[in-house]
Order: sequence, then C-alpha cells, then structure tokens
Amino acid sequence: MLHTALLGLTTGLSLIIAIGAQNAFVLRQGIRKEHVLTTVLICSLSDAILITAGVSGIGYLIERAPVALIIARLGGAAFLIGYAVLALRRAIAPGSLDVSAGSGGTSRKAVVLTALALTWLNPHVYLDTVLLLGSLGAAQGESGRWAFGLGAVLGSILWFSALGFAARYLSTVFARPLAWRILDGLIALLMSYFAVLLLLPLITESRAIHI
Repeated sequence: MLHTALLGLTTGLSLIIAIGAQNAFVLRQGIRKEHVLTTVLICSLSDAILITAGVSGIGYLIERAPVALIIARLGGAAFLIGYAVLALRRAIAPGSLDVSAGSGGTSRKAVVLTALALTWLNPHVYLDTVLLLGSLGAAQGESGRWAFGLGAVLGSILWFSALGFAARYLSTVFARPLAWRILDGLIALLMSYFAVLLLLPLITESRAIHI
C-alpha cells in the first residue's frame, strides 16, 4: 500500500509541477500575499475531488463524452484569453508590491472565482487528474487505486502549499514595478499559449473532417 501511495504521490507531482495557468495564479497570489490560504485550499480541494472522481471510475464515462470536452475547451480558452488581456494591461501599467498593504488589493470573492475558473474550466485538468490518474489508479487494483489516489491528492496539497506560501519570500524582488511588468507579461504570454493549445485540437479535427 505504501509503495502504491508513493507511486500516486510522484505521478501526481509530475503532472502538477508544470508551468500552467493555475500554477501561475497561485504563484502570483503568493507573491502578493493575497488570500493565499484560500487559493491553496481551492486548488488542492478541487484536485482532490477530480482525482477521487478519476480513481472511482468517472473518468471512464467522461472519456466517452467528447461533447463535454469540446465545451470545456471553448470555455477554458475564452477565460484564458480574457485573463491574458488583463495580465497584459497590468504589464503595460504595472504597480509595485506594497508589503504592508496586506490582502486588500483583490477581493476574496474575485480570487475564489478566478481560482475556480482556472481549475474547472481547464480541460487539461480533467485529462490529467480524472482520465490519466484515474486509469493509472485503476491499474493498481480495487484496493490499490485508493492508496494511489490518496498519494496523488497529497502531492497536490504539498505542491500548492509550497508554491503559495514559499512565493512570499520573493516579495522584496516584486517591490519594483519592473518585476511585475515582467511577471504579468509572462503570464499574458502563457495564458495566450494555453488558450491556443486548447483550441488547436478542435481546429485540427475540423480540418480532418473537411478533408
């Protein structure tokens, strides 16, 4: 069981530790010290729900509902493009990090909605956590899949906690507007890139049908 849980932990971390829209948002909130615990909890709990759904067999059903994935791709791409535009506007007119400002810059409601959207409107989250981790968990047998899922959930909690709470040590660097200009510029590029990645399969499939 311990070996299976460790397998889930390492597999989950290998999928989560990547430059993505969700990670970029957690990093930014950590640097700004704004509602970090809320952000970490939402991302971790969302992953826990999705991983549990995957190892319980729901991934098998989602795999046979391509329409749901198409809708998720379109919605996710639209949200990412909108977020990229906002990040680009911040990069053009950057601010600086006032460490004494606390968490008053962005409302908790806005942070919650953004964290939920970046998680649940991203089809790659379903592909990684529900389908991929779900299939790998199912391969561990009836009892082993839950140990595998528990390890993957623990990996998600550890990663988002480290990303959110360790980022605050970069606050002195981001006290300068230029640092925020660079970060928000990179976020805008990343969000646009991920939006293209979401739409690319739909364009490719559409061309294949017409051919």
